[in-house]
Amino acid sequence: MTSGTSSPIGRITNERLHAVLAGVQMMTGIDVTGARLIKFTNNAVFALPHSRVVARIAASATMTARVDKVIQVARWLQQGGVPAVRLLPVEQPLIVDNLHVTLWDEVRGENPAPPTGVDLARILLQWHQLNPPEEGLPSWSPLAEIRSRLTEPNGVEADDVAYLRDECDRLEEQIASLAYELPAGPIHGDAFMGNLINAMTGVVICDFDSSCNGPREWDFVPLAVGKLRFDYPADDYSGLTNAYGFDVTRWAGFPVLRRLRELKLVTSLVPVLGSRPVLRPQWQIRMDTYRSGDQTTRWSTYVRAA
Repeated sequence: MTSGTSSPIGRITNERLHAVLAGVQMMTGIDVTGARLIKFTNNAVFALPHSRVVARIAASATMTARVDKVIQVARWLQQGGVPAVRLLPVEQPLIVDNLHVTLWDEVRGENPAPPTGVDLARILLQWHQLNPPEEGLPSWSPLAEIRSRLTEPNGVEADDVAYLRDECDRLEEQIASLAYELPAGPIHGDAFMGNLINAMTGVVICDFDSSCNGPREWDFVPLAVGKLRFDYPADDYSGLTNAYGFDVTRWAGFPVLRRLRELKLVTSLVPVLGSRPVLRPQWQIRMDTYRSGDQTTRWSTYVRAA
């Protein structure tokens, strides 16, 4: 039996997304002609070439609940001078057809050279030294995020959903007993190479959905898991650890956080899988190997604009 969607925002289709963009144009006057889909997993991200704007549409209830936090973090980073994508100076978010939209300045003059782990280290060093925003940040609660995804399954087998819920309970107990080495504070929460953009003026970071106050170790786990689980052409994790001065894989709690990171990578599509059938084959590989405890099978990235 396949679970349907319980999402209050309804099914996301290409036609609906383009209708939302048309609504954005009506509300703001921003030209959406020639809108190009950059990415669509939990958020649908469009480049608007005639306006040099990027539109980000929250495609699940979990992502919708984070929009206000994302806006807060973006403004805080701008005030702190951290190299990051910048919000368009208009009232945000926009709500069109019950979908929340944020608008961002396009990163101009993108450098063809890929960002490196050293670039990420430099940004994280700045980020980790910032004082928290006056409004505060939510506390790190990764399993709450995952459980939220599991309340709105779309095209996922009920047995798989039940297993993933049980896995959350198992990991919750293990995480509660961890003893961290680094001081807690503001973290990006999803610091991997896919969230870096290399502009001609330098590398900037994006995607603040997971930003919070939490263990700094967590900002090293995505690249560590990437090195272990994906066939990336470059060893960005070594660049990160050498430039920052910390190697999370040598910490005793890393196996638990590796399992948590992989669970996040498995559950990220649970609310939208039924709407994105092209992503199912890779998702199924992730689900099956995670469930069996296979840590050697390599995963592939999802189709970029699928």
